[in-house]
Amino acid sequence: MAEVGRVVVRDPGALLPGGFWAAVAVWLERPQVANKRLCGARLEARRSAALDALWAAFSRSLAGGGPEMPAFLAGSRPGARPGPQHELDLVLRTVIPKTSPRQPLLAPRREMVVQDVLNGTVTFLPLEEDDEGNLKVKMSNVYQVQLSRCKGEWFISILIFCPERWHSDGIVYPKPTWLGEELLARLARWSVESRKSGFKSTLSLISVLKYSRTYQELKEKYKDMVKVWPEVTDPEKFVYEDVAIAAYLLILWEEERAERGVTAKQSFVDLGCGNGLLVHILSSEGHPGRGIDVRRRKIWDLYGPQTRLEEGAITPNDKTLFPDVDWLIGNHSDELTPWIPVMAARSSCSCCFFVLPCCFFDFVGKHQRRQSEKTQYRAYLDFIREVGSACGFHVQEDCLRIPSTKRVCLIGKSRTYPPSGEVSLDEQRTQYISSRRGCPVGPPGEEPAPGPPRGAAGGAHHPGGHRALDAEAGHRPQAQAAGLWLPGFHPREKAQRVRNCAALPRDFIDQVVLQVADLLLGGKQLTTGSSPGGSLKTWNRGESLSLAEVAGELDRETLRRLKRECGGLQTLLKNNHQVFEVLDGRVHIRDWREERLQKKRQPEAKRRLVPEAFKTRICWFFTHHPDGCVLPSHCCPFAHGPGELRPSPATRKKERVL
Repeated sequence: MAEVGRVVVRDPGALLPGGFWAAVAVWLERPQVANKRLCGARLEARRSAALDALWAAFSRSLAGGGPEMPAFLAGSRPGARPGPQHELDLVLRTVIPKTSPRQPLLAPRREMVVQDVLNGTVTFLPLEEDDEGNLKVKMSNVYQVQLSRCKGEWFISILIFCPERWHSDGIVYPKPTWLGEELLARLARWSVESRKSGFKSTLSLISVLKYSRTYQELKEKYKDMVKVWPEVTDPEKFVYEDVAIAAYLLILWEEERAERGVTAKQSFVDLGCGNGLLVHILSSEGHPGRGIDVRRRKIWDLYGPQTRLEEGAITPNDKTLFPDVDWLIGNHSDELTPWIPVMAARSSCSCCFFVLPCCFFDFVGKHQRRQSEKTQYRAYLDFIREVGSACGFHVQEDCLRIPSTKRVCLIGKSRTYPPSGEVSLDEQRTQYISSRRGCPVGPPGEEPAPGPPRGAAGGAHHPGGHRALDAEAGHRPQAQAAGLWLPGFHPREKAQRVRNCAALPRDFIDQVVLQVADLLLGGKQLTTGSSPGGSLKTWNRGESLSLAEVAGELDRETLRRLKRECGGLQTLLKNNHQVFEVLDGRVHIRDWREERLQKKRQPEAKRRLVPEAFKTRICWFFTHHPDGCVLPSHCCPFAHGPGELRPSPATRKKERVL
């Protein structure tokens, strides 16, 4: 046996040995966080009869051998022997390699993991299957993680039982140096981290192996969408994110059909479907469904007639029910997110929901966190879980493998009540919705209308059902006539309002730019004609001012117009990148000599500029700065006068089309 690594663990927070076992649990359940070549792991059994029998057979095989393996299992301490079976925690896990086009699919590897809490060791025993399907332990690739204490210091070590027989495949079994360096360093760090994520393990509700295969198949099938993506959003992120969500839903639905013993594929409606790619993939894979969004996207035209996408606003009311649909989907559905469990519950007793929350909305308006000890994200997930429970769902939580910081989904696929309890349960839904912050109240000085009598509320298919909310808001006749479940809800606008200062009039922007530049240059008069730029040895860059100082010099009407835009003054100055530089809340005149020096220090690939971008705009400094442009004409990327102007790429493209 050989020790391939040992590290001292300083534990000022007295987190050991508990922290050590928490770190082991991460490596046991989610090995992909340390080894990126792994897709994950599945814990198949823990103290089962079959696992106990496998351990008993292995223990018997050691009885006739030497003392090396028993000593290794006990932590290599002199004279130590493995404790009784009840002192050991046995786990059977399957390690699943990640697949890629360049890497052939490796078969999952099974291991028996022996955790000895008394001795502070966890031993990984690889398994192989004989011709009759029986599992037995392979004596190669046996390794152990060990926690020990000596002279007041904690140590974590990694040992290999038989280093001369170690076989590294580079994926499931890395080289011993990786175990002794990379893995050991991570285990040491995890052992003393006291924070808890508060989230489920990734892909905890479905088969990781099935997901891995399905994701790779879908990725190959739909990767060409990246090349034809007509939206302004990042195609790499959105295509592969929707591919991953589709792979998850396909496996979830496949396992649901197996549980229920049915073969018909589930139908769905994606509410707030956005670019519609998720709808396109699920429909192409055989699931009947459609997507609805308030605004049509350019990419919708590329999908074909088999992908049903509808443009329209969604307001939670009696008309937004889907009694013939199996699943409602809310993928980053914003203001609709808390309403989706309600719509699913009231659509039918068999309708399920899947939501992937992103922005934080309550039933009406923004969601307000009520518990400061939780992060805003965790508090919002708990709120959506609470909504699902109030609607009568067993709510499950899972963590998706997608390129996003908001990757926790909530799933409701079974009810907590029988169909006969729909009437009373819908009354509880009504009361819960009206109890949330933002529920309708009467005009100032008027008491809210009394709530509905018990038994007056029912489900979607009961005449007096969820209209109870409208009766509760009796002073709002418009809402009652429209059948709204809660007045005050506003779907997003069809036309996205541009609020990044780009929609401000050009003359207004130019006026603010000249005014701020005049402040920075110390009141030196700015010219409105051409100047002999680049010929002066001294060039006035002016001073720097804080954003507050600049705002203090602008008139009230100018500030009022800027405050209506997202980002205000700072956004306007950053948009005018040619003139200003905003760093750490301070505004400077940009010196393009420094820009050229920074470009020279960058790698060649990053230094290349698109030739079509040169001389397509007039140089502001050539036109307005008292000293002209700091760069000579042949070095400046902007035009020194109308004679140097070239048509922009967009203009040339239009000319070619005409």
